[in-house]
Amino acid sequence: MSAPLEELRAALLSAAAALRGAAGEPTAQPKLERPKRAGQGDYSTNAAMLLAPVLGSPPRAIAERLGAELERRLGEQVARSEIAGPGFLNLTLSDGWHARALRSVLAAGERFGAGGADPAESVLVEFVSANPTGPLVAASGRHAAFGDALARILEHHGHRVSREYYFNDAGGQIEKLGESVLMRARGEAVPAEQGYYEGDYVAELAARIPDVTEIGVDAAARAAVELLLTQIKATLERYGVHYDRFFSERTLHEGSPNAIERALAQLEGAGHLYRSEGAAWVRLTTFGDEQDRVVVRSGGSPTYLAADLAYIQEKRERGFERQLIPVGADHHAYAGEIKAGMAALGGDPSSIELPLLQFVHLAGADGVLAMSKRRGNFVTLDDLIDAVGVDAARFFLLQRSHDRTIELNVELARTQSAENPVYYVQYAHARIASMIRRLPDGRLEAALGPDAVWGTEARHSSERDLIKKLVSLPEEIAEAAARRAPHRIAAYALELAQDFTAFYRDCRVVGAEPEPLEAFRIALLVASQRTLALALALLGVSAPESM
Repeated sequence: MSAPLEELRAALLSAAAALRGAAGEPTAQPKLERPKRAGQGDYSTNAAMLLAPVLGSPPRAIAERLGAELERRLGEQVARSEIAGPGFLNLTLSDGWHARALRSVLAAGERFGAGGADPAESVLVEFVSANPTGPLVAASGRHAAFGDALARILEHHGHRVSREYYFNDAGGQIEKLGESVLMRARGEAVPAEQGYYEGDYVAELAARIPDVTEIGVDAAARAAVELLLTQIKATLERYGVHYDRFFSERTLHEGSPNAIERALAQLEGAGHLYRSEGAAWVRLTTFGDEQDRVVVRSGGSPTYLAADLAYIQEKRERGFERQLIPVGADHHAYAGEIKAGMAALGGDPSSIELPLLQFVHLAGADGVLAMSKRRGNFVTLDDLIDAVGVDAARFFLLQRSHDRTIELNVELARTQSAENPVYYVQYAHARIASMIRRLPDGRLEAALGPDAVWGTEARHSSERDLIKKLVSLPEEIAEAAARRAPHRIAAYALELAQDFTAFYRDCRVVGAEPEPLEAFRIALLVASQRTLALALALLGVSAPESM
């Protein structure tokens, strides 16, 4: 958090505590927010209304006392304070405060908004993890962008983050893939039902596997998974997503005892496993799940849940304090199973989080495009990247909260106009870069040097608004990290670009008089460019120098 805004908030809390004295605590912490309408100051607080029930005085009378106390504590940083409505206190801050705020952004450099996590945790973000039974579909682009951006935000906030992809290369669906490959290799029709894979990509896999008709189902499945996983990795790298580890489900079945057997033994030893109808069940209702679940079928084979429980236990044993697993909106029941399973294994269920990501619809000239991996009539993530590019795909898939369905307008995403939000943000960055390149020699150094003189003349409202938007990034990062909400950074980037555009429209930079004003505005250019670049980097979107 930048020092000026942090100091302002601390001064507010301290002033409120001084007024409260020995009286009780208010029911909530006071807010310090930007007013929604112009002319209401730089920041507004509801502190007086929260203190009124505690102190037994009218809110407006308390607001008057609070304003005087803040002016005493902050001195020349406060230009004036005004009481509004039922007891809001509106603060107008001095030009000196805004100059200090700008200097704090520049001084922070690449660490602006970094390191606020308390406590810092060791976090594993396991995301995408699409089954290696086909290419990544466009909907996986939302999971990839969300998981990667969330990891970037958590890292910048101060957590220790690892990124992992868990691929299900064992079980019935992999066997079905192998059978589907062999059917296509033999020229046989693939049944439309029963879980087989019909897409043309299956025939392509069959053509790429040497001597495919002479090998068994398991070998065909393994070869197909290897080819598909190589393709998935290449797509993700192209999309700007890099993993620390790809974890194979097969490894959970290997060894004696293997990881699944060890997890089941632990559950049984704790009294959470029982047998009924020839199958083994884990008693998850004890831990809040809606029903108990089968972990070993009557035939003796472990279920997917057994492997998943072994996997979350394995991650705990590697020392991760928190596991974040973004899953599809149709996994609501699964989320309950996994949290209950964590508790049954002796872990803290709150340490494992499964954000539910809603669906993605692609809207093109022919309407909304549907996707089905098994039937093969899907739009791949590579198709989406080819159509709109990496930056547009990521930004559009991140600009809405993960719990809201997205309809991605392909035509808008490829448009180079102000209506396209990612183009608008990137263009603002490129425009600043162009302005800085054209500065006369020595002007940049003079504006940023330790002895730079920026003057004390009254600031334009567009300058003040831009500075207040800049210094709010650390709080946005903290909120995005806490709420698992990368869309907040996308919204911030767009708002910052809008505030810069207003500044560009209203304020001359090169040639502004007197000279200290020009230096101040050049410094504001640099801070805006750096902050736009940082916000875009947190989203995994590029910040071009020219467009």
